[in-house]
Amino acid sequence: MSKLGTLGARLHHGEVGYDFVKNRKIWYGISILITITAIVGLAVRGLHMGIEFQGGAVFTTPKNMSASVSQTETWSEEASGHDAIVQKLGDGSLRIQIAGTDTQQSDQIKEDLSKNLDVPAEKINADLVGPSWGDQIANKAWQGLGIFMVLVVIYLAIAFEWRMALAAFVALIHDITITVGIYALVGFEVTPGTVIGLLTILGYSLYDTVVVFDSLKEQTRDITKQTRWTYAEIANRSINSTLVRSINTTVVALLPVAGLLFIGGGVLGAGMLNDISLSLFVGLAAGAYSSIFIATPLVADLKEAEPQMKALKKRVLAKRAQATAKGESAQSAEDEGAYDADEPDDAAPAVVGPRNQSASRGRGRGRPSGKRR
Repeated sequence: MSKLGTLGARLHHGEVGYDFVKNRKIWYGISILITITAIVGLAVRGLHMGIEFQGGAVFTTPKNMSASVSQTETWSEEASGHDAIVQKLGDGSLRIQIAGTDTQQSDQIKEDLSKNLDVPAEKINADLVGPSWGDQIANKAWQGLGIFMVLVVIYLAIAFEWRMALAAFVALIHDITITVGIYALVGFEVTPGTVIGLLTILGYSLYDTVVVFDSLKEQTRDITKQTRWTYAEIANRSINSTLVRSINTTVVALLPVAGLLFIGGGVLGAGMLNDISLSLFVGLAAGAYSSIFIATPLVADLKEAEPQMKALKKRVLAKRAQATAKGESAQSAEDEGAYDADEPDDAAPAVVGPRNQSASRGRGRGRPSGKRR
């Protein structure tokens, strides 16, 4: 078995782990800081909306053009009187976007570009985009996002509970805010491809979160019938038991997206790939982060506010304090804690460092069935 596989098995069985839930205030603070930065970037710089949302003209030159991007941009702005965006594509052709132009202006701009670039006008392809089409795309995207959010909350509330639904909703908003903020800070264009990317990452983020929630639901079944572990400790076990799986799926998903973003968009100059690849790259990373550091710790906070969980935590801490007063070790206190016969055997939180294997193996030997007396 590989080292990563061995680590995954040890995490799953609670032999090693990291206390994510205990340090949740640190992760909340980091997330709040990143989110504020994204919101400030969005407010100050705003989103650079693509021509599909503004309306205008897109000109495409023949292949292997010798003119530079900066020079072509200058000529385009002089010809149109508007800001122009010029991209050099992988085949050497130039893609020139100019917002706020109509058919007559487009024809004149095409003639001016033909002279400046020394290319016959008929070889320059011109496409006009109306702003109403972009408005329709934006409205449909908002409608799809709203419907998706409502269905997600309803499903999670039925399949799990409303606290998990609320935590997943917060994590999704967290992911969208960060991704949109990065777009504003970087200055990439927002195109229909960007919208597709945003909707795609929501599904991925939700999948990662549901995997942890499913493990948590299983391990907290009949939790109030034992006095060994609090809800937060079992929530931490759920995160650790699925940690390697989350890392593997995230890395495997990020590798092809990184290829699109850095090689396709950066090296080959295929600017249209940036539209979807940046949103996917940032969103996938943010989704994995929020599933581990935001969603599950938030569920633990919400659950431990319940009277039943407060009473359970009080009993657990009292039992441990009693064991400590008797001079017993922490492991002995866990082994000697009162529990019911139907208590789940895997309901144990991950701890930093190896567990006492001899105590675990000896647990239950010579023990009569039923409750301890």
